[in-house]
Amino acid sequence: MAGKPVRPTSAIDQTRRMLSLVTYLRERPGARIEDVARAFGVTEDELVSDLDVLPMCGTSFRGGDLLDIDTDGERIWWHNPAALGADAAEPLRLAADEATALLVAARAVATLPGLRESDRQALLRATAKVEAAAGEAAGASSRLSVTFESEGGVFADVDRAISERRRLWIRYYSPARDEVTEREIDPIRLVSVGHTYVEAWCRRSEARRTFRLDRVAEIKILDEPSAPPEVELRDLSEALVQPAAEDPEVVIEVGPGGRWVAEYYPHDSAEELADGGLRITLRTPDPASLKRLALRLGRDGRITAPPELADSARRAAREALAAYDGIEAVAAGRAPAVPVGPAVQDGQDDRQEQTR
Repeated sequence: MAGKPVRPTSAIDQTRRMLSLVTYLRERPGARIEDVARAFGVTEDELVSDLDVLPMCGTSFRGGDLLDIDTDGERIWWHNPAALGADAAEPLRLAADEATALLVAARAVATLPGLRESDRQALLRATAKVEAAAGEAAGASSRLSVTFESEGGVFADVDRAISERRRLWIRYYSPARDEVTEREIDPIRLVSVGHTYVEAWCRRSEARRTFRLDRVAEIKILDEPSAPPEVELRDLSEALVQPAAEDPEVVIEVGPGGRWVAEYYPHDSAEELADGGLRITLRTPDPASLKRLALRLGRDGRITAPPELADSARRAAREALAAYDGIEAVAAGRAPAVPVGPAVQDGQDDRQEQTR
């Protein structure tokens, strides 16, 4: 049975592994390095690299609250698991900066339009308890406030449409095409991955789409009932954009300065190059949307396949340089002003109406 393609380890993978590693080591004092590496499916060098990072983690940035983990080259020891664990001698206390950040965030969320009243009241009760426990440390939080502007009204309408099972009409800006489109959607759920999105069945495309709320220019709740087809909800914990196996394949070669692409974009493989760079193979429903990535990389990378996309990226680069030269000439009074076309934007095709 075909499985999910194995991708090179990313920073996200390492973070998840280290979170599990903390619990694993807590329960196994003196664990052997080779046994732990085997249990987590990594090399011993990768495990040692994780161990170099863990001592910089803890409940706060103060030295006494950090993990005290070390190794003698053969075994791993955690010297203060009780002090940081659930059985700590004293309950963990919030510092003034931590209490302020928590209280400001809680009060801001409580003002969100569309938040269910029961959830709002529960949040306010929890906030009051934290404020009382923090004492004087909570004083600064009362002088700070955060408001949500552009997404608030849209969030409320989407949330209402989902609860009342009604269809929505939206005017939506798509950066990938630099255009605003009108469409009717049957909302399925609200998700938050960096930004807030609504996953919905789009009647214009007759397919599932994901729309970023701050790109909704106008929204109306329709009288027509929402009736999205039965769809399996996707696990969005790894990334909102999850390329499908049938999506076109794109190959990008990057130098050492472009290795971040492998951390930022889901990909099938990342092959090491002699100069310290990578040959990255990825899939995307809209290859043309990667032209902005090529422009951003500049000397640090280039698209090598498919050939037509590589040629298109080179043309876009030449046009961008020509436009830039034209602007400089105008500023210097050497040439008449010429219109400059809209910049190519990051983004996915109509299947994923959002950008990273």
